[in-house]
Amino acid sequence: MLIRYGYEMTLNCSQPTALVCLLSVHEERKADIRAAETFFTTPPIPSSTYHDLFGNRCRRLVAPVGDLTIWGDATIEDDGRPDDVLPLAREIPVPELPDECLVYLLGSRYCETDLLSQTAWDLFGTLAPGWSRVQAICDFVHGHIRFDYQQARSTRSAFQAFQERVGVCRDFAHLAVALCRCLNIPARYVNGHLGDIGVPVVDPMDFSAWIEVFLDGAWHTFDPRNNKPRIGRIVVARGRDAADIPLINSFGPHLLKSFRVWTYEVTDLQPA
Repeated sequence: MLIRYGYEMTLNCSQPTALVCLLSVHEERKADIRAAETFFTTPPIPSSTYHDLFGNRCRRLVAPVGDLTIWGDATIEDDGRPDDVLPLAREIPVPELPDECLVYLLGSRYCETDLLSQTAWDLFGTLAPGWSRVQAICDFVHGHIRFDYQQARSTRSAFQAFQERVGVCRDFAHLAVALCRCLNIPARYVNGHLGDIGVPVVDPMDFSAWIEVFLDGAWHTFDPRNNKPRIGRIVVARGRDAADIPLINSFGPHLLKSFRVWTYEVTDLQPA
């Protein structure tokens, strides 16, 4: 299937402000792009791209005084299959993990493993290791947190989400990541597009957050917010938590005046 995705957002800055944006599809999907990303700003300003420590594509630019609109649009080909479910996938003992996985066992800005370790072992320590234990964590998080856009807060951590029992998709992801790490299961935070393909449309379109967990020698997708296999995930960025991969990292104050995201199936390569 073909999926068209994109974004439009307008910022207002009171002074020239450096920005780093993580909004483009991850390099691993480069071969699947069928209509290359069209990117522009209003007013037109120069920008450049680089790859961060996690392999994400980042765009640098300097916002002028006043309003700046950032717009991007592309079409990607997807296999149309829902997320894999592999109930026999096993956990890998820490001494056998690849070196690059170890950072995803540690606490991070939004995932306080020190504060959640005892809770994780009390709730899940006696369960059989492997896919089913990770799914049990996602089941718990899905039922424990109430989704509420009006309660979104950029500073809410995994421990606070556990205590407050409310949040948005990033809070579901942070809590699930932290609980997995407490049990010595590598887990990382993912930001990307997830259209309402094959499911009812219930919320305004937005960027989505989910998690990836290292089992049986590979990274696998879990989604504690939706808690069911979905079609058409498009990864934008991966990191330890949201602090590593903000959509926009602003090196100065700004006001977000408008924000729009689209992700939907198309039958041909429509013009941008």
